[in-house]
Amino acid sequence: MALKLSHVLATLLFLLAMEPFAVQSRALKPGDSPKFLENLEGSYKGQTVKGLQQLKRYLSAFGYLNYNDPTNTNMLSDNFDELLESALKAYQKNYNLKVTGILDSDTIKEMMIKRCGNPDIINHNTSKTKSSKFHTVAHYSFFQEMPRWPSDKTNLVYTFRSGVEVVSLEELRPIIQRAFQRWADVSKFTFQEATEGAQADIVIGFYSMEHGDSRPFDGPGNVLAHAFAPTNGMFHYDADENWSTTNPSTNQVDLESVAVHEIGHLLGLGHSSDRNAIMFAEIPAGTVKRDLSQDDINGIRALYS
Repeated sequence: MALKLSHVLATLLFLLAMEPFAVQSRALKPGDSPKFLENLEGSYKGQTVKGLQQLKRYLSAFGYLNYNDPTNTNMLSDNFDELLESALKAYQKNYNLKVTGILDSDTIKEMMIKRCGNPDIINHNTSKTKSSKFHTVAHYSFFQEMPRWPSDKTNLVYTFRSGVEVVSLEELRPIIQRAFQRWADVSKFTFQEATEGAQADIVIGFYSMEHGDSRPFDGPGNVLAHAFAPTNGMFHYDADENWSTTNPSTNQVDLESVAVHEIGHLLGLGHSSDRNAIMFAEIPAGTVKRDLSQDDINGIRALYS
């Protein structure tokens, strides 16, 4: 009986800890796999096309459309209104596509790529860093209000806790160790796995669909994982994706590549508009992308300078 009560108490504490970090955007639903976009190609403002409601959910989930705007009566309809056009233009601009406000083939192709579930940070850092020979443009971004780990918190302790068993701990442990080391090599942070029973700053695990953090996964589809800004410390993989622990085939997703990206979020980085950066939101299936770019390094150093 005591064991059951302790388990219930631990679950309640876990859910309460997550509540302050709930995001305002609406998550995608299982039926919102980006394949629905194929039937919407060529849509533009003024049209009513079945499926546009799913496009609105997609753009809302990733931070381009305010799904909670009480003044807008068309958010749950299939009408292509002015707000949808504006959101689509913002998405196209953020991904360096031709800004048309029309759901063209290039935009659909972009949206079909697997990606991180964190909303995009649209207001990227575009400052220029000068040197004697050239100018470099920073594409990194931060979460709103720039949350960071306290200055005296340089050793972060992590542990594993999954709702669904996908990969054995023996396989996962070295993958996560390598991913953390990439950030340790360029920052002030060190990382170590928690000893049994010890408190951890970061919790990593696999979860399916709705899993208690207000950001349900979409099943086998678009969203691969998500992680919360400091100092929440939650990093969740979507258990329903086809994961690879070594070299992914064309229909698999590399666990380590995604881990390096999500750790960037855990440290306080938002998404980068640089396609070569680890913090770029998308990663196609079959891709291995584990090394930090200069934009990633500049971003983490700027955040903790």
